[in-house]
Amino acid sequence: MKTKTVYLGLGSNIEQPYLQIKNAIRALNDLPGTTVIDDSGYYKSRPMGPQDQPDYVNAVVELATDMSASDLLQQCQSIERQQGRIKKRHWGERSIDLDILLYADQQISRDDLQVPHPGICLRDFVYMPLLKLAPDIEIPGKGRLTICVESAKTDNADFACVYAGKIE
Repeated sequence: MKTKTVYLGLGSNIEQPYLQIKNAIRALNDLPGTTVIDDSGYYKSRPMGPQDQPDYVNAVVELATDMSASDLLQQCQSIERQQGRIKKRHWGERSIDLDILLYADQQISRDDLQVPHPGICLRDFVYMPLLKLAPDIEIPGKGRLTICVESAKTDNADFACVYAGKIE
């Protein structure tokens, strides 16, 4: 199978969020036929959901993988389980969250997977780290990310996303 470039969003706000993200990146790099090419560094943001939870730490990674989107999704869910993710409430606190943002130039619309990720142009904790990694990136079906973000500005929520350092 041909290697594809994939971008994943990572987020955590409990159980040592910085370490959770670092461990998830290590686990992604250990997947068969997959290499982590680069990461955005850490970003901090306010929670998107209920406000009675800690702030989030987020990152985006670029992968090269020969896995199908379905297989990668299953592997991401397995990493989440291994790192103790338990869903208690919608948009609630979590030890780790792995989202496929972009899978090559594909558009996928299934019950279990939407690619490009629906929040890619709307959530600063997604588009800011993605733009750091790939400033000229094109979003399938939407065009250049910078233009997509700008045209969605009126709908964008401000989660006060700020760069929080390198992932070492």
